Amino acid sequence: MVDQSGAVIASARVRLTSEDQSLKQELLSGEDGQFSFAGIPPGPFQLTITAAGFATQTFSGVLHSREIFVVPQNPLAVAANVTEVQVGVSPEEIAEEQLKVEEKQRVFGVLPNFYVSYVPDAVPLTSKQKFKLAWKTVVDPFTFVIVGGVAGVEQAQDHFKEYGQGAEGYAKRFGAGYADTLTGTFIGAAILPSLLKQDPRYFYKGSGSTRGRILYAIANSVICKGDNKHWQANYSSILGSLAAGGISNLYYPADDRNGAELTFENAALGIGGTAVTNLFQEFVIRKLTPKARNGKQAKP
Repeated sequence: MVDQSGAVIASARVRLTSEDQSLKQELLSGEDGQFSFAGIPPGPFQLTITAAGFATQTFSGVLHSREIFVVPQNPLAVAANVTEVQVGVSPEEIAEEQLKVEEKQRVFGVLPNFYVSYVPDAVPLTSKQKFKLAWKTVVDPFTFVIVGGVAGVEQAQDHFKEYGQGAEGYAKRFGAGYADTLTGTFIGAAILPSLLKQDPRYFYKGSGSTRGRILYAIANSVICKGDNKHWQANYSSILGSLAAGGISNLYYPADDRNGAELTFENAALGIGGTAVTNLFQEFVIRKLTPKARNGKQAKP
């Protein structure tokens, strides 16, 4: 089960009824969007599929004896006006299901692409979920690969001379680089977003004119969605960059510590880097992220 963009829809509610209403079964689709009913008697049936933010979809068919019926793939359409209230499903549960999908997003199936939502009206994350996403990012194997590669280049160029060479020098460079990643991620994407009630994710636009999408991507380097779903200045990211830069002065060699001026300059460069990344997210990365593009072509 997928939406109109091809993204998998998990935990959709699927209800199966018979023509005479003698049969009533209900379940939730799995994380891969698939679902199945067993032990169904032959005869006419109807499926009713509902999911948060999507229009209800119905499908009718006839099951013959000893037949395995595969429901044709039909993407769920986004609801024009959602007025239905789902009883028993909390916003936190919906956000958790959406987060599970985001945690599987990887460019080329390898590089983490967790901080992008392809659901334009995704449910805001709780503080716990923001910290969970930050933790998953910093402990991801590819994060260690990137930090290790940068540390190797720094050692080859004899950057941070006070660290020295050899295994000890490499370990110090790796530790400093990982500390940068750790503090930057947790402060800018978990701690401050929780305190300021802001969403640390980039919300993919994917429609409209090319100029409009470019401006949207660039603007998102300094603005973000609040947990109230209103756009606002991205204080979390900006202040997070400044705070992480200030903390780095505690462990970098004295000769290489950033003064206040350089810290602000690096924060400005960080904003520019985010704008470039957003442009890639808007026009390139989605095509290279299998789970985001079409997930598994599940047959409901």
